[in-house]
Amino acid sequence: MRQVSLREFRIRGSKAIKSATERGETILLAGRNGPEYFLVPVLGDLAFQDRELRRAIAKASLRRDWQLAKEHGLDKMTDEEIDAEIAEARKSFARRKKQ
Repeated sequence: MRQVSLREFRIRGSKAIKSATERGETILLAGRNGPEYFLVPVLGDLAFQDRELRRAIAKASLRRDWQLAKEHGLDKMTDEEIDAEIAEARKSFARRKKQ
């Protein structure tokens, strides 16, 4: 997978696409805050591309979740507080399952 900055892509986008197309590789367009977009060619090793794309999407999702946790002050929770919240959620789920 090739990474290209959004700024570079705006300036030399057609060159990046041509280069990636020749190699059959996915392009990751990255902004100031990390990955923004993926350009996935329809030719090439789709199984590899799918695996790489899923991994990148998972990382982006995790990064977004970390940002949301930080915005809500949840990044300062202790392990004990996290364990208590998980235990409460499991109890709630078990109660709903019994009904």
